[in-house]
Amino acid sequence: MLNITLRQYEYIVGVADAGSLTKAAAQLNVSQPSLSVAITRVEQHLGRAIFLRGKGSAIEITPFGHRLIAQARSLLTLATEIEQGHDATHTWGVGCFADIAPWYLAPALKRLADRFPALSFSGREGRFADLARDLAEGLLDFVISYDVGFEGNFMRRKLTDIAPVAFVEIDHPLTGRDELELSDLEGIPLILFNEDLSQGFMRDLFARMHLTPVIQQKVASLEMMRSLAANGVGVGISYSRPPGDLSYDGKPLVTVPIATPQAKTEISLIWSSLREDSPDFRAILDVLSP
Repeated sequence: MLNITLRQYEYIVGVADAGSLTKAAAQLNVSQPSLSVAITRVEQHLGRAIFLRGKGSAIEITPFGHRLIAQARSLLTLATEIEQGHDATHTWGVGCFADIAPWYLAPALKRLADRFPALSFSGREGRFADLARDLAEGLLDFVISYDVGFEGNFMRRKLTDIAPVAFVEIDHPLTGRDELELSDLEGIPLILFNEDLSQGFMRDLFARMHLTPVIQQKVASLEMMRSLAANGVGVGISYSRPPGDLSYDGKPLVTVPIATPQAKTEISLIWSSLREDSPDFRAILDVLSP
C-alpha cells in the first residue's frame, strides 16, 4: 500500500513549478494551509525536507527535493498515460527465434523503420519458451519463429516453408550426395540443438518416420554445431543454412539439403490473440507478413 498519493505528488510538483505556496494553491485550486499540510506530511513520512519555507510564501528546493521532484514528474506522466490509455510512446517489440534471427530479424526491423519513421521498434532474439512467454506478457508484440511451443492464445501467419540441412565433414561418406533423406541418417551420430522444444521437435520428426536418431552431441549455437560437424564429431541437423563452407575454426564442411517432405516446417509471424487491435498494429502486421 502506498503511503504517498498521486495527489500529493501533484502538489509537490505544482509548488516547485509555481515557486511559492500561494501561487501553487491558486493553480491547484486548493487552500494554502491544506497544501502546506500535505507537503509537511510527505516530508515527515520521508524524513527529509523537500522545500525550505521561510517567512511568507517563498520556497527553496533542497537537493533531495530536486531528485524527488524529477521522479514525481516521471510518475505523474506515466500515470496520465495509463489513465488515458495512451500508447504513443510504446516501443514495438519484435522477437525472433535465435537460430533464424540473422536472416529474418534485421531485414524486418529495416522494413519497419523505413515504413514507420515516427514509431519506435526494438528487436530481440530468443528461444521458443522465452518468446512465447514474452508475447503472452506483452513484452513482445510479434515473433518470427518456427511454430514450436506456441500453444494457447496465439495467432499466426505463415511466412514461408523451410527444409532442414545436414552439416557434414568434408571426408564424410555423405559429402558427395546432392540431397539426403532422413532415413540416410539413421545410425549416424547426430548433433542437435540442446533446447528441449527443439530436441522434442526433431525426436517427433524421426518418430513419425519410424526412425531412431543417434544423438552424439547437443549444442546451444549453430556455429558450434557446424564446428563439431567439420571436425568429424557427427552430422549436424539444422533449419538454418549459413552461406560459406567454413566453420568458425576454419575447417571446411559440406551442407547437404534434406529432401524428406515430412521434414519441412513453417516459419510464421506469431502474436497474442488477446492483445488489443489498432491501426498501427494492423499496418505493422501487414509489413511483417507481406
